[in-house]
Amino acid sequence: MGWEIVHGTDGGRTAQSSTASQILSERAEGEQQQHAMAMTTTTATLIARGGGAGELGLCFNPDDGRRHGSLFFFFLSADRSSLPPAPPLLCPPRLIIIIRPTNEFALSSSSASRTFTTALLPPSRGRPRMDVTRKEALWINNRFNPHWVRARIPVMLQFQQRKPSAFSTPRGSGHAGRLVRMEQLWQGFFSDPSQWWDNRLTKKSPKYPDFKHKRTLEGLWVDSWLNPSWVKEKMASMTLGHIQSGDGLRSRVPDSFCNGDKLSKLCEEGRLKEALHMLELMVQQTTKPPIQAYVCLLKGCSRRKALAEGKQVHALIVQSVLDSNIFLANTLVHMYSKCGSVLHAHKVFSNMPQHNVYSWTAIISAYADSGEIEEAINLFQQMQETGLAPDKVLFVLLLKSCARLATLEQGRQLHSHIIQRGFQSDVIVGSTLVNMYAKCGCTEDARELFDNMSERDVVSWTAMIAGYAQNGHGKEALALYEQMKQEGMQPNNVTFVLLLKACASLAALEQGKQLHSEIIKRGFQSDVVVGSTLVDMYAKCGCTEDARELFDNMSERDVVSWNAMIAGYAQNALGKEALALFEQMKLEGVQPNNVTFVLLLKACASLAALEQGKQLHSEIIKRGFQSDVVVGSTLVDMYAKCGCTEDARELFDNMSERNVVSWNAMIAGYAQNGLGKEALDLYEQMKQEGMQPNNVTFVLLLNACASLAALEQGKQLHSEIIKRGFQSDVVVGRTLVDMYAKCGCTEDARELFDNMSERNVVSWNAMIAGYAQNGLGKEALDLYEQMKQEGVHPDNVTFILLLKACANLEALEQGKQLHSKIIKRGFQSDLVVCSTLVHMYAKCGCTEDARELFDNMSERDVVSWTAMIGEHAQNGLGKDALALYEQMKQEGVQPDNVTFVLLLKACASLAALEQGKQLHSEIIKKGFQLDVVVGNTLVDMYTKCGCTEHAREVFDNMSERDVVSWTAMIAGYAKNGIAQEALALFEQMQREGMKPDEVTYISVLSACAHSGLVDQGRYVFDSIYKNNVVTPSKEHYACMVDLLGRAGCLADAEMFINNMPIQPDSVVWMTLLGAARNHGHVEIGRRAFDRVVKLEPENAAPYVLLSNIYAAAGRKDDLAKIRNEMKEADVQKMHGCSWIEFDNQLHAFVVGDATNPRSKETQAELDRLVGLMKKAG
Repeated sequence: MGWEIVHGTDGGRTAQSSTASQILSERAEGEQQQHAMAMTTTTATLIARGGGAGELGLCFNPDDGRRHGSLFFFFLSADRSSLPPAPPLLCPPRLIIIIRPTNEFALSSSSASRTFTTALLPPSRGRPRMDVTRKEALWINNRFNPHWVRARIPVMLQFQQRKPSAFSTPRGSGHAGRLVRMEQLWQGFFSDPSQWWDNRLTKKSPKYPDFKHKRTLEGLWVDSWLNPSWVKEKMASMTLGHIQSGDGLRSRVPDSFCNGDKLSKLCEEGRLKEALHMLELMVQQTTKPPIQAYVCLLKGCSRRKALAEGKQVHALIVQSVLDSNIFLANTLVHMYSKCGSVLHAHKVFSNMPQHNVYSWTAIISAYADSGEIEEAINLFQQMQETGLAPDKVLFVLLLKSCARLATLEQGRQLHSHIIQRGFQSDVIVGSTLVNMYAKCGCTEDARELFDNMSERDVVSWTAMIAGYAQNGHGKEALALYEQMKQEGMQPNNVTFVLLLKACASLAALEQGKQLHSEIIKRGFQSDVVVGSTLVDMYAKCGCTEDARELFDNMSERDVVSWNAMIAGYAQNALGKEALALFEQMKLEGVQPNNVTFVLLLKACASLAALEQGKQLHSEIIKRGFQSDVVVGSTLVDMYAKCGCTEDARELFDNMSERNVVSWNAMIAGYAQNGLGKEALDLYEQMKQEGMQPNNVTFVLLLNACASLAALEQGKQLHSEIIKRGFQSDVVVGRTLVDMYAKCGCTEDARELFDNMSERNVVSWNAMIAGYAQNGLGKEALDLYEQMKQEGVHPDNVTFILLLKACANLEALEQGKQLHSKIIKRGFQSDLVVCSTLVHMYAKCGCTEDARELFDNMSERDVVSWTAMIGEHAQNGLGKDALALYEQMKQEGVQPDNVTFVLLLKACASLAALEQGKQLHSEIIKKGFQLDVVVGNTLVDMYTKCGCTEHAREVFDNMSERDVVSWTAMIAGYAKNGIAQEALALFEQMQREGMKPDEVTYISVLSACAHSGLVDQGRYVFDSIYKNNVVTPSKEHYACMVDLLGRAGCLADAEMFINNMPIQPDSVVWMTLLGAARNHGHVEIGRRAFDRVVKLEPENAAPYVLLSNIYAAAGRKDDLAKIRNEMKEADVQKMHGCSWIEFDNQLHAFVVGDATNPRSKETQAELDRLVGLMKKAG
């Protein structure tokens, strides 16, 4: 079958076919019927001639306002004498095709009613040709089509393959008319290019025209096949600058620039240097680039914060004499602002010949973004003075800056301006106001504003929820969400993120699980941010297993997700798991960021895992994060917490940038490692370098002063705190109270506490601790009563402090009351609270109650066991303490250094040498021999067991020795009567630069007293005053009395007492009384007795000693009299007790005790020994 294509121009023919009219009325609806009927003289017609009856007509109109145009089918009568009449149309149809198929492709009258949308539509990938009636589809390229299909519809394929530019609006008849119109448009373009928009740099698709008329909106394509031949030649001699400005001709623009959006693409990809080179090349060739080229580059510099490239673009703008262009100037201000150069932005703004609202917005934004909100407000006021009215965009921008900087006053000023301008009803402005008030801590003002909003969207609700969550009001945030649901507002992913954070802060696991269910229902579980926040919520609620399961099941995980899981482990003291997860992260190819390393370093710090920390340090250097100030500060903190203060300081000194957090990390490192003086010195350096301290700095420094008992420095810091306005900070106030209390100034601490504007439970705990630590347990308990009256609920720390106060006071009744309160408040499962309860009962003498409580504990850790062992050891029950340790080992609990210290003290009190040696072996196995406290206790244990040689061996092998170490060894020599060794070691101690303390002098004086070295003793006592190292205490005077008394110088001893600068206590007089008994001096003994009884009337020891003096002197009447006085005073003598170790078993002997199974044998042996003693005289 042959085809003949005819271009018809006669549109006057009419169709009288009732068939065509009938089908058209059936198939068309509304406006489509008018378009389907339209045939005018401007119609271009393609007719495919053939033989037979029944022909198919197609009417196509792409300019009827629809996306792809309109296409309608109709059938002509067999004679096809004429076309149907044409009613008026909005625009004429573009194309009519009439096809008469052959027998192979015949359309019967039944199939003729199917209307097929056609291949004449603009091409779209995969678009089928639809049968509208039956919803059936045909694809031209379907492999199941008959072989003759493609050959029978060549006209359709021809039109489908044409570009969109071929369908330019025709103004003449047929193809010739389109060519004529195209030539007219190009002539109009070249005569006045200023009437056309140039879209070549900005258009995103070749379908968009290169040039578009500003009034008629007609388009032109440079490479259209309908263009006249002279267009390309004319374009080759024309520049983009000419098109933009309408000036004379310039030299030719590079082809790569003329061919579209290459410059824009370079900028979007961040290839700014290449884009800048292209622009410079154009300027060098005397080509005037378009304004859009400069704008495109400046925006690229803004996105990349490329200040250097931005300055080069600025120079090119000045060179091209375009710096007076207000649009370019505004873009320049914006670029400098985003690059952080406010001075350059202000300079450009000042040099602008005129300013519009966008100019002011740009410069105000620059100052606001840089944190200079006051200057931004001043510019805002200047803008209003010029008569320009700010728009809501500017208000939103300023309010966001106020929120970020927490500048409430400026925010309130803006709120007033917003009300004056009538923007308060705008939902975006209202939501930003809510956010500003909330970020400034004014949640009540934010809520009032929120409640009064005339219109609220999901952003408004989310802003208010965020305000509650960020200010620690998680319950209010969750309650607001319930209200949000009741009002029918649908939450978005941001809403759920904020609510999950609120649950995390409250540790509200149940509410978090409910939110998790809602997230799944609403389909947000696949959102990576929501998923990461869910992981964080479960981890912060202590459910690390649930968090890990959720993490493992996430369909998509980014570095934030990994960080959330690592943080969860680190926050739950699972540092090893955090480090293991990091290894898995690397195996899966996820690149860590600075936050990852910060979290891992914190995990290493909590574990004191120095080696892993050093490995992370190496990775940080490899990945280039060492210059990050947060990472650097965390590295300093890690090294300090691992005890490497020197490494921390070296790293701190080499940091290229240091902020207040960096200084705080180093100060904290010194303070936590007992180097308070270095912390205070570093603060002085910090001030000299102009770094402003914050509240955390002062908290750390006050803690350093407290550890040093440096009251004067603490007072100076207090003055600075007042000057800088931190006195109202609740944490700073609490630390001040703690500092004054630890320096012994409880009255100053209480005055400060009473004047605090805000007090939380931590503040009350600080004051209670101050009383308890200074031996004022009664005041601590009284303050607790006041605390309850003011409605402050105690926490576990409160009860721990109060129980310690009860223990010190031996206030059993108050301790029992506290025990009841602890049970009511659910703290009985707290390990530390339970351990302190055990300590309290033991201190009050209720060892059975303490043991019962200990045995009933649901969980016992090393602290609990150590507390129980300590109570037994300190209450003279060393044998029970050692038995308890055996039980501890059987239950698999590993002892720590404190456990061994207490056990060694128990052995020392029992003189249990063999068990002490066994403990020494265990200490070596567990690696505690390097611990200085353990070493000191070992020395003490061996000396008390009489093994001074073993003690000296331990002492000499200690890697580190403090003043306690030297004192323990000197005291050991003194107690074992080896005075010369004690004095020699004392001199060696001083030669090595170790300053003796009070206890050291007591030990040396005791050594002199036991060995009768009066002159050496006097010399040592006088050196206390000469060296001015310590102030002599009552114990030192008692040692001198003992020294003189043992040497028989009783008169000198009594005179020494009477001349003491401090009031002598009972110990001093008892020492003199004991010397009088030894030397049989009745008169001095009687005077000493009178003083002791006056000070301690219930003590039986002075009665016994004076009785012995009278008995030895043969003064029976006085002896009888003193015994009567003892009976009248109802003073009872305590039974003597002694221990002996035999075959690794301890045997106790008490006077009059017959419970020992071998007591008869023991008594017989004692009688034998007494007999031998009598025979020996």
